[in-house]
Amino acid sequence: QVQLVESGGGLVQAGGSLRLSCAASGRAGRSYALGWFRQAPGKEREFVSSISWSSGAAYYGDSVRGRFTVSRDNAKNTVYLQMNSLKPEDTAKYYCASKVVAGFRPNPRDYVDWGQGTQVTVSS
Repeated sequence: QVQLVESGGGLVQAGGSLRLSCAASGRAGRSYALGWFRQAPGKEREFVSSISWSSGAAYYGDSVRGRFTVSRDNAKNTVYLQMNSLKPEDTAKYYCASKVVAGFRPNPRDYVDWGQGTQVTVSS
């Protein structure tokens, strides 16, 4: 099992930026990649981004492409999500999750371990 802890959420005005972090521990070496999802009240969990630990191959959801950037620090077992040009519709709880399969996997069911999430609120 991989333990994941998110941090960096908060309240920001529209147009602002935040950087989320996801620190992995435990059997982090078993995971192929980490992904970011978000969920707003009353909505389904939405794929945001993912990145491979080894190759750095990154994927993005359509709603964040061009505004968000995912990166990783293998030495620290940490993945980051830089969020720029934030919009009120980005307001949600953001989760990181680990997966053990390669490729573009936007379905939450492909992820085996989840963090507790960090709240991001964007005011207009």
